[in-house]
Amino acid sequence: MTETAQQPVALITGGGRGMGEAIARELHAQGYRLALMSPSESCEKLAAELGGVASRGVAEKAEDIQAIFDLTMKSYGRIDAVVNHTGHPPKGDLLDITDENWTLGSDMMVLSLVRMARLVTPVMLKQGKGAFVNITTFAAYEPSLIFPVSCTYRAAAGAFAKLYSDRYAADNIRMNCILPGYIDSLNHKPETAEKIPMKRIGHMEEIAKTAAFLLSDGAGYITGQNIRVDGGITRHV
Repeated sequence: MTETAQQPVALITGGGRGMGEAIARELHAQGYRLALMSPSESCEKLAAELGGVASRGVAEKAEDIQAIFDLTMKSYGRIDAVVNHTGHPPKGDLLDITDENWTLGSDMMVLSLVRMARLVTPVMLKQGKGAFVNITTFAAYEPSLIFPVSCTYRAAAGAFAKLYSDRYAADNIRMNCILPGYIDSLNHKPETAEKIPMKRIGHMEEIAKTAAFLLSDGAGYITGQNIRVDGGITRHV
């Protein structure tokens, strides 16, 4: 087996811009070969720059997840790491949110994890190891009425991650969640930093380095966890 064939492969959804791009760059720097998915051409441009492959798509569509999985296996024949990163779900007043938007949130933030796991787990079982990281939100377990759909389904994502980790831990396949706080992937009001104990907005690179650690062998005994990377803004301990 050649050295290239032994290089680890990371599949990243939402991997064109923002935190997804930062994670892609960090993993590339650590020697991963990349397969990226995003709704726009940004994933294609980044993949071309980093020597990876890309497929346009959104996490809430099963056929798009299937397409990036197929491309990854066709291109590399293996998948060592998966980063599940999605867009922002619909917002609104709690009982005014439509059934369609609740369903969209479920497809985007929960079923996307299930569908990806169904495809990738047999590959990782054959390889004897693998790791998933799901990007959720600091508000998953301290729900806010500003983000009702996100809070509901990001909490469900954490529950699924725990169930998955229990099921496959003995097979050396791990799944964890990162719960970002206010990160500079978005433009935040200047006063936002004042309510964060660190008094600053987090950097995308800090999320990326956390993701890379959780995917690495150095985190080999960490699974089923929700890791808050939020400058201390969440209160529960």
